[in-house]
Amino acid sequence: MKLIIGGAYQGKLDYAKEHFGVEQVFTCSRELAELDFSKDAIYGLEDFVLACVRGGVEAKDYLMENQEKLADQVIICTDVSQGIVPMEKELRDMREMTGRAMVWLAKEADRVVRVFCGLGQEIKGKQ
Repeated sequence: MKLIIGGAYQGKLDYAKEHFGVEQVFTCSRELAELDFSKDAIYGLEDFVLACVRGGVEAKDYLMENQEKLADQVIICTDVSQGIVPMEKELRDMREMTGRAMVWLAKEADRVVRVFCGLGQEIKGKQ
């Protein structure tokens, strides 16, 4: 598994396409707490986590249950740990749950890349 993280609008998906050959992308929904593992990449994982918060499901548990399906995936998630803490409880819960999921994903991933201004910085894996 490859994990790509970074701020909003920093070129994470373009980086995945250029460096990991991603062609088919599943874009997460804020309404549906399910992932389509048949695509090359899962994009917008933070939206999936928000759907999990709304559905009362722990995102990390869902990901752990589907660990084998994640093996060949590129997971792309916006870093929601920066900036102002939201006033809405639902969004604070989403930030915390995203953090738990990202810690587990980073541990399990073969490679972790942070993308800033379209440039990738290898955090884990191939240097």
